[in-house]
Amino acid sequence: MAYAIIETGGKQLRVEPGRFYDVDRLPIEADEQLTIDRVLFVAYDDGVSIGQPVVENATVAATVMSHLRGRKVIVYKMRPKKKTRKKQGHRQELTRLMIDSISVNGQTFSAEAAEATADSDESEE
Repeated sequence: MAYAIIETGGKQLRVEPGRFYDVDRLPIEADEQLTIDRVLFVAYDDGVSIGQPVVENATVAATVMSHLRGRKVIVYKMRPKKKTRKKQGHRQELTRLMIDSISVNGQTFSAEAAEATADSDESEE
């Protein structure tokens, strides 16, 4: 199983192939491919690659599934004894990404390859 830590939207996120993640809104249409090159760390079968600050020759391929909005957060401000109250809501604009593969130094780790190795390990037992 391989995973990577990427940076997008000023936040760091641990991603694995075959899973989807919600990140801050990206200016890309749905069903389009995206390549993220801000990869900070990659762990795979043979070892790890740590970036300073990014890993050289490492990319994460993703597909934009949809654009959505997060849960509503209520911001309530009150000044006691002053009769001042302010209630405001906020919903973050999000983009849902499906991680297709992680590539580092010519090696590519995808969800299909991980399932194939897991199936072969189970059949050997």
